Amino acid sequence: MCGIVGLVGKKEVKVKDIVNGLQKLEYRGYDSAGIAFSQNNHVELIKTTGKIANLREELNNEMEKEIKIGIAHTRWATHGGVTELNAHPHTDCTGKIALVHNGIIENFQELRKELIEKGHNFKSETDTEVIAHLVEEYYEGDLFKAVLKTIKRLDGAYAIGVIHIDEKKIVSVRKGSPLVVAYNEDYALLASDITPIIKYTKDVYFMNDNEMAVLEPGEIEFYNINGEKIEKKSVHIDWDEQAAEKGGYDHFMLKEINEQPEALKSAITGRIKNGEPIISEIDNLKEFIKNELKKIFIVACGTSYHAGLTFKYFMNRYSKINVDIEVASEFRYMNPHVDKNTLVLAISQSGETIDTLEGIRIAKEKGAKVITISNVYGSTIPRESHGAIYMNTGPEIGVAATKTYTAQIGILYALGAKIIELTEGINEEIKEILKGIEKMPEIYKEVLKLNEKIKELAREYANYQHMMYIGRGFGYPTALEGALKLKEISYIHAAGYQAGELKHGPIALLDEQFPVFAIIPRDSLYEKMKSNLMESRARNANIIAITTEKNEEIKQLTNEYIMIPEAHEALYPLVMAPVIQLFSYNVAVLRKLDPDKPRNLAKSVTVE
Repeated sequence: MCGIVGLVGKKEVKVKDIVNGLQKLEYRGYDSAGIAFSQNNHVELIKTTGKIANLREELNNEMEKEIKIGIAHTRWATHGGVTELNAHPHTDCTGKIALVHNGIIENFQELRKELIEKGHNFKSETDTEVIAHLVEEYYEGDLFKAVLKTIKRLDGAYAIGVIHIDEKKIVSVRKGSPLVVAYNEDYALLASDITPIIKYTKDVYFMNDNEMAVLEPGEIEFYNINGEKIEKKSVHIDWDEQAAEKGGYDHFMLKEINEQPEALKSAITGRIKNGEPIISEIDNLKEFIKNELKKIFIVACGTSYHAGLTFKYFMNRYSKINVDIEVASEFRYMNPHVDKNTLVLAISQSGETIDTLEGIRIAKEKGAKVITISNVYGSTIPRESHGAIYMNTGPEIGVAATKTYTAQIGILYALGAKIIELTEGINEEIKEILKGIEKMPEIYKEVLKLNEKIKELAREYANYQHMMYIGRGFGYPTALEGALKLKEISYIHAAGYQAGELKHGPIALLDEQFPVFAIIPRDSLYEKMKSNLMESRARNANIIAITTEKNEEIKQLTNEYIMIPEAHEALYPLVMAPVIQLFSYNVAVLRKLDPDKPRNLAKSVTVE
């Protein structure tokens, strides 16, 4: 899940231009970073551990150097520790070849052994370095042919960019890891996503698996892995460069939390109108849904899983269709019971999550239809699905998902309502829920005003080391998501439970050092939740609660509380999302942590 960028041009650019492009990919990994560029008939290589800021310091005056070809990389470590030697780019024995790679080479050990026996010297512990040495082994004056021979030896997933000192080109190839290329009259560029490219052009090419691109100044040629030329069509991107900037906020995460009114509105535009579901992206599957659909299986990871679980609760309440859900990393190994009458719903913000991708491939082999919800146009999972619904929220840079989570829920409810409409007929209650989603952007503006109150709450609880989130019904997925947000950006041990499960074990943890964060709106399970709060207070645990306005009783049940606007109970996961996000964000900031770049995590998980 590393980030790669490359540029080759007729005109010179400064080293800092490539580094600035790499900066836009730092969400993909920040264990180490490096750059390689052609200079005075040799490859100049600079690598550092840590974030890209460290690479900038190491480059110092080199940042102003003018070059015509360069590749750069920001790493999320898989093979080998976080060291300068393990940082990319990697070179061959001659120092004439440099390479960046995103993915995992599964057979690297046997290749490494073979190459060592042939006299190659390795500097790193990485799987990537074997690729550079294989290119060296096959190089006979033509970089494209050498890379073509090399990839036939590789097992695994990869997006690769390679340069050779004697050739003014970048050879790239994609299999299982994202890669985007583009060109204008002066430059050709590659990157792991579009954000480093849109400064130069908004017309881009999304590489498919087993495709190669040869980038030369102002042009690109495309090939399959047999070396045969192919034609590809460009895609025009509407985002501007400013969409990926912080916009005056201290962190991308805070910016993206505050973007939720606009992001949700964008996500549901054209999909919900006056309470009616309009999902044109599944028009090709209408007959399947009407006549053949018997089961829906949701496949997702992390925050997307929690959005999917919310959808399951919605469908179980309002539909007669059997709905199941599993985390993608388990789904792909569990011999899932899906068949030609199953709709598999894949949810992936990046559209590249490897476990989800492999899961849908298994589902398709078993005859299931696949619909994907993603935020990245042209990414792999949507392209391999029978239908794709894009969130349209704009780029989400913070590693912890915020605006894409609420966009997912809004779209999922609309999709669920459409499926119900096609299979058994939609009722007025569902229409009212959809109308509530249409009003949600305005409700969010009110909820976001609670941040000062949430900051005060964060000050009270920032120094605890444990916290338990509890909820029932639609509150349970919110409890899971609240716990995930807190643990991933503040490093506080947080667990989410169904409140009714406390007495079956977790309540043993509770004492004055283990507070409980309760999701307790006035809904159909409110009285049951009250009992669970009393159980927790009896163990001396401090209680924080999110509840609904005018609930005066909450003052006797809790130590601290936040009140949100009243809504239909199916909508509380949406209404409460900014609150749990802001609480985690403020706790992380108080603990002097960077919420945009939590340790050990990356935005797009393209390795197992």
